[in-house]
Amino acid sequence: MGRRAPGGRRDLRARRSADRRVGAGQAPVTATSRILLDTSVVIDMGSVDLGAHASAPAALSTVTIAELSYGLDVDDPVERLARSRRLERALTAFEILPFDVDAARLYGTLASLVRHNGRNPRPRRLDLQIAATAAAHRLPLLTRNPADFVDVVRVVEVIEI
Repeated sequence: MGRRAPGGRRDLRARRSADRRVGAGQAPVTATSRILLDTSVVIDMGSVDLGAHASAPAALSTVTIAELSYGLDVDDPVERLARSRRLERALTAFEILPFDVDAARLYGTLASLVRHNGRNPRPRRLDLQIAATAAAHRLPLLTRNPADFVDVVRVVEVIEI
């Protein structure tokens, strides 16, 4: 079983090297054991190991649904069918959380953090909207691309899988 981190949260880093929290310092406390999956996790769902989070109820942001929907625009009909099936599975298998007013306000904070760290938030808008959805619902964000979220770990618990 994992160690207890400050605040009584379980520290899963000691248990699984494939499950790493991103960023230095104390991660934000989450309200539940639910998790929010980044689009990268949904795309790789067949080959990704969720580790200690495999049994946690998972949710997606409406922004992930938008990204998956845009991803249907490919010329290869076989690939388009595979992507369409992935989207339909996502819509039926996961709770979909809205990018709502609370998330929109948090997005402004996250974009400011990125800018203050010397990076341009514009190319990261969708990732920041997903992170804002996680923050608004106080959920940890599981991702295959932790570098996309390195600037926001003070507000969002980001877990690399």
